[in-house]
Amino acid sequence: MKINIMSYNTQHCLNFITRKIDFDIIADTIKKCEADIVGLQEIRDEGQDAEYQSQVKIIAEKLGYQYYYFAEAIRIGGVNPYGNAIISRYPIISVETIRIPDPKTKKYDGHYESRCILKARIDAGNGLDVFVSHFGLNPDEQENAVKTVVLNTPKERCVLMGDFNMEPDNPTLNPIAQKLCDTAQKFSAPKLSHPSDEPSIKIDYIFVSEDIKVQCADIPEIISSDHRPHIATIEI
Repeated sequence: MKINIMSYNTQHCLNFITRKIDFDIIADTIKKCEADIVGLQEIRDEGQDAEYQSQVKIIAEKLGYQYYYFAEAIRIGGVNPYGNAIISRYPIISVETIRIPDPKTKKYDGHYESRCILKARIDAGNGLDVFVSHFGLNPDEQENAVKTVVLNTPKERCVLMGDFNMEPDNPTLNPIAQKLCDTAQKFSAPKLSHPSDEPSIKIDYIFVSEDIKVQCADIPEIISSDHRPHIATIEI
């Protein structure tokens, strides 16, 4: 069974050019990539403020996909949910929001923010566990995220994707790379993902368990969000 996987940081569904919320450009990007399962980061849910709508629901409806889930990481201003999401062509059997522990002390000057991992069991083949996350900016946050991922991901029938805010040569990523396979190994040439207009770094990833065959992978040159999407075709 072949499945097209996509990881996409949508930056609140902002159009990179107009800087306005644009659900059509996000949905059109997903359509262009022919994605069956999409992991989204920086997504809003329905909140107190008018601009906080169920973005994943709106995108899923534009795609004609029935299955989606939002995992709350934080509430901006205490009232507006924000986090990760998944949209799937296939039924979602079960979902879980896994909290990434906050560092006990803030050792660095960068912005700190509570994070989570979305876990979804997808009814594809004999079942597929999909994990979606957006790691923190600081090394201690990233270490906690990696530990949480390694603790919770199985060794079989597993996909992990997201914006990890780390480049591939960052040793903090090693425990994930030792457990799962980086689909970027299938790139025809090195690819960068951020910013989308003139990318200078790769911080977006799709990893899979060793039992999953990766047919191809790419970061297409699409400017809609501030990140380019990461896509991979897998066989389970």
